[in-house]
Amino acid sequence: MQTDLPWVEKYRPKKLAEVVGQKHIVARLKSYVKSKNVPNMLFAGPAGVGKTSCAIALAKELFGEEGFHQNFLELNASDERGIDVVRNTIKDFARTLAFNAGSKIIFLDEADALTADAQQALRRTMEKYTKTARFILSCNYSSRIIEPIQSRCVIFRFTPLTEVEIKNKLKDIAKHEGLAVEDKAFDAIIYACEGDMRKAINILQGSAFLGEKITEKTVYNVSSRARPEEIRKMIELALKKKFVEARELLAKLMYDYGMSGEDVIVQLYREIMNLDEGVLPTRAKIEIVNTIAEYNFRLVEGANERIQLEALLAQLMRFG
Repeated sequence: MQTDLPWVEKYRPKKLAEVVGQKHIVARLKSYVKSKNVPNMLFAGPAGVGKTSCAIALAKELFGEEGFHQNFLELNASDERGIDVVRNTIKDFARTLAFNAGSKIIFLDEADALTADAQQALRRTMEKYTKTARFILSCNYSSRIIEPIQSRCVIFRFTPLTEVEIKNKLKDIAKHEGLAVEDKAFDAIIYACEGDMRKAINILQGSAFLGEKITEKTVYNVSSRARPEEIRKMIELALKKKFVEARELLAKLMYDYGMSGEDVIVQLYREIMNLDEGVLPTRAKIEIVNTIAEYNFRLVEGANERIQLEALLAQLMRFG
């Protein structure tokens, strides 16, 4: 097994054709490469769905391996998000001519972390150096980007990857690494990653070090997630007014899997919504979701996890 690089970097797409999912976005980016004319772009969407991969693959196809390092600047705005990075680093790179290309590309990852002053300075820089540089901004929440910048960019909305897309990529990695993976283990990874390919690959790599064969149990231990059926059993015990048994199962899950209070809350929410209408009517689900939101807020504010989660189980008993 090769471990020279984290697998999320080792298997990062080198070309746009290798990007998993996002077919409509990849098709549009390919047309820009073909015309050699790239506009300013804003990539918006959840984590681990291919925003950075698309930006890097686009630049490599546009500039080639030789010109890539000279014409492509990648900055993470969450590390350097003040006005100085715009005034100095970005401006110095943007003001010079591109090497054997029409314009350079400046990729600003996590651009929604930029301060308001930095965004205003960036807007002016985008205007001033339009002949020598193009900007690609990546963010989780486009609403945190000021309107003047949004209006200067072509906006691409990235969506979470489908189960089939994630599973096929994981099988390909497992084949290259010579891993023996149970089919249920793939399903467990998909459940734990929630459409985030980066998280899925990290879980697979973490599981690969714990034994020759990757099982469903290994995946849940590595990802600090409980099996859906265990969470469902805890909910059903609470609905049947068996509070002591539900409380004991909660303690066991938190101890066995090392789950935090927020992890339990998230899985509780997912399984409540997946319960059949016969087990829990829609009206009851609506009230329970409202209750879960209240207890999630309490946890975020710093309340004791065990006390709040046990109180939530007690609240579920009302809907039995």
